[in-house]
Amino acid sequence: MEDYLYRTFSVFNKPKLIELAEKTPASRDRFVDFLRAFSITVVVIGHWISAIIRIQEGQIITYNAAGTVPGLWVLTWVMQVMPLFFFVGGFSNYTTFESLRRRGEPVSAFYKKRAVRLLKPTLIFVAIWAVILALVALFLENGDMLVRKSTMVIGPLWFLVVYMGIIVVNPLMVRLHHKLRLGMPVILLAFVVAVDIISFRFGVSWLRWTNVAFVWLLVHQIGFFYGDGSLVRMPRVFYVGMATIGLAGLVVLTNIGVYPRSMVGTGIEEISNMNPPTVCIAVLAVWLIGLAMFLRRTLNPWLARRGPWVTVIAANTMIMTLYLWHLTAFIIVFYLLYPIGLWRIADGSLLWWLMRPLWIILPALVLSIFIRFFGRFER
Repeated sequence: MEDYLYRTFSVFNKPKLIELAEKTPASRDRFVDFLRAFSITVVVIGHWISAIIRIQEGQIITYNAAGTVPGLWVLTWVMQVMPLFFFVGGFSNYTTFESLRRRGEPVSAFYKKRAVRLLKPTLIFVAIWAVILALVALFLENGDMLVRKSTMVIGPLWFLVVYMGIIVVNPLMVRLHHKLRLGMPVILLAFVVAVDIISFRFGVSWLRWTNVAFVWLLVHQIGFFYGDGSLVRMPRVFYVGMATIGLAGLVVLTNIGVYPRSMVGTGIEEISNMNPPTVCIAVLAVWLIGLAMFLRRTLNPWLARRGPWVTVIAANTMIMTLYLWHLTAFIIVFYLLYPIGLWRIADGSLLWWLMRPLWIILPALVLSIFIRFFGRFER
């Protein structure tokens, strides 16, 4: 069983993973790899346990349970970990760019290195779903409606579009980091705040979408300070301060009557903190990064052990495949269970909570099939 899991959830076999683990250089920051795998895994599980699909009068309705289950918004303050992924991305893009620059490589080498791993599994995902949606639109009754409602399945692509845009401007942002240091995050935060004030105070709603760039560039920029070692050299009390300020900021912002408490888009609330992102996501990033960096020294000895490190390596070999296909796996399980009416269970009821483990186990089994077929392309 153990060998099957290794073969299923990694493009490598178990001996290869162990070999990679044993050859890991001492200079490698294992915590970065752990955060990458951890953040995507939490995103996947969070979607599985909170995504709701309802069929009402022949219409497909999708939303997040955080908008209907009282108190569930609290979990989004720790499970909305997409800021951690952009933070880790800032570290990786900074260190990769600086390494190539020191070797005299052109900027194009950076773009190629960063883009290949992202685009290869993504193009396969897009091609397969393009064919499926075309067949659905042509041959199924109400096919056009089903295609319009397919945004849940292709939803993961929003992240890739934004992240690829950040990769494009990464060389410029690195230069600004060297020139302005802390001034650059401050400037980006000022833009985020200004956009929210103008958008909400004066009703310029379209302007909010510029924060897709400003918020994620801000989080990515903080990752540069991890990449150049500045953040690592800080005392642990500094991380406590970051986490405290971020958490206090969330409490204040979500009680002024403007921002919802949920850090995910629910599809029900009039305003979403994520789509497009608000200043709450920037503050959430401060809270989560502070917490993560505080835990780093505690987790590093654990990551030095072979078992945990092999697991982290295995997860990172198929991280994009897992992210791209996890909602497809969820949809398949939904339609398999549709005839027995599980989707009718009231949100937040005792039975609904008891069913949550089922909505992790079954999609995971389906996802394992996708990983076996498509994980090899991520290698």
